[in-house]
Amino acid sequence: MSFLRALVGTVRSARHAPRLAAGLTPDDDVLLDAPDGRLSPALVAAALGDPEPAAKLLATTRDAGEWEDRDRYVGRLATFAYSRGEWLDRWLEAAPGDPDALLVAAQLAVRRAWESPARAERLRELDPLLRPLTEDAGPDPVPWRLALDHARGAHAGHAVFEGLWEQALLRSPHHYGCHVAALKYLSAQWYGSQRAAFDFAEQAADDAAAGSLVRALPVRAAYEALRPLPDAGRERPAGPAADGGRIDRAADRGLALSAVFAAGDPWPAEVRNLLAYVLVRRERWEAALAEFGRVGPHATSFPWAVGGHDPLRRFLATRDRTRAELARRTPLWGRPRAIPGRSGPRGH
Repeated sequence: MSFLRALVGTVRSARHAPRLAAGLTPDDDVLLDAPDGRLSPALVAAALGDPEPAAKLLATTRDAGEWEDRDRYVGRLATFAYSRGEWLDRWLEAAPGDPDALLVAAQLAVRRAWESPARAERLRELDPLLRPLTEDAGPDPVPWRLALDHARGAHAGHAVFEGLWEQALLRSPHHYGCHVAALKYLSAQWYGSQRAAFDFAEQAADDAAAGSLVRALPVRAAYEALRPLPDAGRERPAGPAADGGRIDRAADRGLALSAVFAAGDPWPAEVRNLLAYVLVRRERWEAALAEFGRVGPHATSFPWAVGGHDPLRRFLATRDRTRAELARRTPLWGRPRAIPGRSGPRGH
């Protein structure tokens, strides 16, 4: 009987899988962490050793209060400087007091300290670098997000972390990056529990404005409950405090937010990649394939790189697996549902 089921599943897959691929971006057109139209020129110039476009970009986000974009750009520029930092050195030499250059340099320093075997000690050594950034930040929440990440790795106590969190909220009550930093602190891997992480994420999502990425924060809590084991990158079942129903409700919240944005929109790409990961882990194949369709060409390193994987290869392999699983479960003479088209309102 098991052989017969396998045989029928193979026939179903062969019949339906090609049609299920029709709404997906071809493999060769999928890009990993593709920069948007504003960041791309800054990265090209940085590769040539010119920091001016990056400086102008971050100054624009600071002056306009574009905190979500600013946070993303700081992270991407620091990642670029990790392997090619000559342009950042030139920027710091030309403008040693530039708050944007100092912020990118601090993000880079925190990343390097996180990778050290003596992580907590190395991070504590960065206190003199980070404190002036927060003191001079004004309404900018990004230095406070960095301070929250730093505090978690430096084993800061709850009182210290809560003080930083309060200051971050004063700057931007619904800043996604700060909420992710707080959620990590509250996760079972660090200083909280799965229940505490879900409680925080759900309350934050309830309070967030329509279209805010914070509305997908429970999906991040679901991922923390499902994330690979740190020793070998192996996936694990949900923990005892993260029941399947709560994870599915988090995924439903993510699906509602994803539907607000147009398919292929780069703005919610990381949230959509994360949502697809959670849906696959829950074996919600139809919803997962639809979400891969909304992702379009915008694969992101997170969550696919976790565990030492090649992120683009893992993204494509998981998408193929999702298509095959859905095809195998579709009746032989049935028709799989269409993947959502590339239309819908854009929102932030």
